[in-house]
Amino acid sequence: MRRRGVGASGTPPAKRPGEFELIDRLFAPLAAGFPGAYGLADDVAYLTLQGGLVGAGEELVLKTDALVSGVHFLPDDPADLVARKLIRVNLSDLAAKGARPLVYTLALILPATIDFAWLERFAAGLAADQAAFGVALAGGDTDSTPGPLALSLTILGAIPTGQRMLRGAAVVGDAVFVSGTIGDGALGLKAIRDELGSLAAADLAYLTQRYRLPEPRLALGQALRGLAHATMDISDGLVGDLQHICDASKVGAAIEAQRVPLSPPARAALDRDASLMASVLGGGDDYELLFTAPPAAEAALVAPRGQRGVGVTRIGTIEQGNEVRVLDAQGQPIRLAHPGYRHF
Repeated sequence: MRRRGVGASGTPPAKRPGEFELIDRLFAPLAAGFPGAYGLADDVAYLTLQGGLVGAGEELVLKTDALVSGVHFLPDDPADLVARKLIRVNLSDLAAKGARPLVYTLALILPATIDFAWLERFAAGLAADQAAFGVALAGGDTDSTPGPLALSLTILGAIPTGQRMLRGAAVVGDAVFVSGTIGDGALGLKAIRDELGSLAAADLAYLTQRYRLPEPRLALGQALRGLAHATMDISDGLVGDLQHICDASKVGAAIEAQRVPLSPPARAALDRDASLMASVLGGGDDYELLFTAPPAAEAALVAPRGQRGVGVTRIGTIEQGNEVRVLDAQGQPIRLAHPGYRHF
């Protein structure tokens, strides 16, 4: 974690330690599990590949994702959950590529309103998920800003050489699969905003948790090696992300809305308001896996759950064309005004 001056915004607020002390107290301990970080006392980290983090016959996978307050999480979301979501959305991309996680770097762009107590909780959230997923901090940067809190994380993983699973690998005739349940993230945001009416408290709590704390499907992703063709995770919406696969693979797809797996709380919300199906299909923030595979692999993919920890559902088929068609129970097209999230 590069130790820089505070910058144009002036002296840090009294309630927050100086930058170097902040790194030493909160973030150097998170790098203790990775010797190449040198306790965050240097300007760079060192990765020993062969005989170190990456074994013979493996290659590195790299992903960067950022979260901005008011865009990717709510300003009053708990700091520990913000930290854990930051790690998990990056882990989710590694999961979609069948990678095992290694180390990560972190950039914090902090407004003056973020005090030390918030950062302590944030660091505690990082520590919890480092332990849960076997990763360590390798370095990063801290800066100040007059704007909103912004967080960026870059994670490194490893896959066996020759087992890349790319968006552009779908072929006509493939089946389309998803993991877990879809729509919980988008409905969870609505729950936080009190937009789901009189839904049961337990259902609201479940959906809220799914939005704030996604589950990266690492075990499933690694099990897909050699079975799946095109893969990605669902961050911007099921239909929009499947369109990314279709664009990269130069194919089309048809999915059946009634096959899309729903959690009991999501089903309860839809029973009260059927129009929420648009949010289920296009809302995003699920961080489940979306992938294509030969139909012959369906039994191997759908039946086992075991150590993968999550179910798999077939929802459609890759076909000729260049767009994603969503069909209702009668086979008629469903039009979505917003099939997926776009930043700009």
